[in-house]
Amino acid sequence: MNAQLRSLLDRAYLAWHRSFSGKLSDEQPSGDVDLLSAYGLWEPGRAEADFGRFDAKTVVRNIYVLFSKSEIPIAGENKEIMDMVEPSTPLPPWFTEEDMATYGALYEKSGFQTALQVPYRSMHKHLDIADPKVEVPAMLIMGEEDYVFKFPGIEDYTRNGEVKTYVPNLETIYVPEGTHFVQEQFPDQVNQLLLTFLSNHN
Repeated sequence: MNAQLRSLLDRAYLAWHRSFSGKLSDEQPSGDVDLLSAYGLWEPGRAEADFGRFDAKTVVRNIYVLFSKSEIPIAGENKEIMDMVEPSTPLPPWFTEEDMATYGALYEKSGFQTALQVPYRSMHKHLDIADPKVEVPAMLIMGEEDYVFKFPGIEDYTRNGEVKTYVPNLETIYVPEGTHFVQEQFPDQVNQLLLTFLSNHN
């Protein structure tokens, strides 16, 4: 990866970090459970212990079953993420057994550390950047059924244009029936959106 692209990606991450994590913290109602902390995603070692009870393929399966829904999955008391999925629950129709096997084999080699670190464990870290902005044209593709819209304040923040404080040249596309994994659910549509965006800004 060349230095110019690395710099752009770093700034994009900083802008996202500042905008999303700040909004999530500001809008979390007083007294509510910190939903991501409840999953143990921010607590080093907890998710690793939870995931470690299963092979990587099963972990991938459970993640896709849980987070392809339109509602935030909430674990009961004394339950971890992996306890929330019944083994008989079918995969989302667009995620095949072959997909799951491929992902499982890759995560078996790499582990889940990067997926846990970014964004969950870095979301509330202080970044000493005065004014992180992405000034170049950018596009955000989101599924209309993405569960993240259920986090307090996020849907308003995304739809009312406040996010453009950090990414002023942002074009946002909402895909009907799309979930958190919209790029895998509707790959042809997402690819066409990307190609059109790149063509328009070439």
